[in-house]
Amino acid sequence: MDYWAPSLDVDDEFEKLAIRMNPPRVSVDNTSSRTATLIKVDSANKHGSLLEVVQALTDLNLTIKRAYISSDGEWFMDVFHVTDQDGNKLSDGEVSERIEQSLGSRVLSLWTLRRSVGVQAAAEHTTIELTGRDRPGLLSEIFAVLTDLRCNVVAAEVWTHNSRMASVVYITDEVTGVPIDDPERLTKIKLLLRYVLKGIRDKQSAKTAVSVGDTHTERRLHQMMYADRDYDRDDMGNDIASDRSKPFVTVENCSDKDYTVVNLRCGDRPKLIFDTVCTLTDMKYVVFHAAVMAEGPEAYQEYYIRHSDGCPISSEAERQRVIHCLEAAIQRRTSEGIRLELCGEDRVGLLSDVTRIFRENGLSVSRAEVTTRGSQAVNMFYVTDASGNPVKSETIEAVRCEIGQTIIHVKDDIHSKSPPQEQGRFSLGNLFRSR
Repeated sequence: MDYWAPSLDVDDEFEKLAIRMNPPRVSVDNTSSRTATLIKVDSANKHGSLLEVVQALTDLNLTIKRAYISSDGEWFMDVFHVTDQDGNKLSDGEVSERIEQSLGSRVLSLWTLRRSVGVQAAAEHTTIELTGRDRPGLLSEIFAVLTDLRCNVVAAEVWTHNSRMASVVYITDEVTGVPIDDPERLTKIKLLLRYVLKGIRDKQSAKTAVSVGDTHTERRLHQMMYADRDYDRDDMGNDIASDRSKPFVTVENCSDKDYTVVNLRCGDRPKLIFDTVCTLTDMKYVVFHAAVMAEGPEAYQEYYIRHSDGCPISSEAERQRVIHCLEAAIQRRTSEGIRLELCGEDRVGLLSDVTRIFRENGLSVSRAEVTTRGSQAVNMFYVTDASGNPVKSETIEAVRCEIGQTIIHVKDDIHSKSPPQEQGRFSLGNLFRSR
C-alpha cells in the first residue's frame, strides 16, 4: 500500500493517478555535510504534505537541525539536515533505509507506520481521549477510576497548558488483556471519567471520547488542545507559567509577494518543528516557503504562509490568534517541574498507586508519558507542587522511599526554559526580494 495516497485523502481519481505516477522521491545524503545527514524530499504538494514528512522524521527520533522548504505550485521540495538523538550523523545504513522507506511510496506498509513512535495498532487496545480543566490530583483520580473499572492502562500521554489538560490513554481489559468493546461498559467509563474531569465546577465543558483505531498520540493531543482553546488566557488572566518560557513570535504581511511571514524564536528542544507545523496545519494555513535553524541553544523558524483559501492574514485579530496559537503549541511540551522516571515490573493498578502517592505528597503532574515494553513499565512524570512551584528535595525523597528508590529516579531536564534574548533575525526575506 502506498504511504502517501491514504494520508492525502484525495477524492479525485485523476489526482490519485497523478500522485501514483509521481510518487515522493527521497534521497539520503551523508557526504555533503560533516555534522548532519541531508534528507531531500520531492513530492506532489497537497495540504498536510509538509506535516506528513516532518511527522515521519520525528517518529524516527531524528533531530532536525536545519530545514529549507519550498512548495510554490503543485510540487514541494524539502531539504532537512538531521542527526540522531545524540547529535551524530546517521552512519548506520539501516537508519538511512528506514528513512527512505518511511518517506517513499513503494515499500511503506501499515506495519511500518504502526511501528512509529506514538502510533498504536487498532487491534491492541481501546483509546480514550480526555480534555478538561487541570487541577492537582486529577491524573490520580483518572487512573483510580480506570483501575476500579477493571481497565489496564498500557500507554498514555498527558499534556497540561494554561489550566487545561488533554490526555490520550490506551486501555485493555484487566483480565483478558484485549480491547474493551462492550458498548454498555464503554458508556460507563466515559460517564465516570467525565464526572471526574468536571470536578466541582468546570466552566469549559469536559470531554471524553472512546474509539478503537489508529491514533498518532502527539498529533491528536495538539488537535485536542487546539479545539479546547488552550491558547486563550485562563479565567483570571494568570499566565505566569507561560511567561517563564514564552517564545518570541511575530506575524507580518509581505505585501509584495502576497504572503504572511511568521517568525519564531525560542529555546531549542526535540520535536519543535513538528509542534509548530501541526498548529499551522490545524489552523488551515499552507506553508509555501520556510527555513528552520536549530544548531545552538535557540531555534529560529520562518514560514511564508497563506490561508487555505489563498489569502494572507487580513486582520489584527487573526494575527494575534496565530501568535497565541503558536506560543501555545510550543509551551504545551515545555514542561515545568522535576522529571521523574519510573522503570519496573508492570502490573494492573501501578499508575493508580504511583499517582496517588504523588497526590498525597502534594505533587501535581504537569506532563506524563506512560509506556509498556513487554513486562516492564517505563513511565515519565514532570511534577511540581500544588501551586506550580519547584518541589522540595525532601518531598522527592519521601516519594522515592514510598514508591521504591530502585525503580523511580530524578532526571535533569537538559532543555533550557529560559526566555530567548533579543538577537538578529534569521530571515528568508532576501530570497523573496531577489525574485
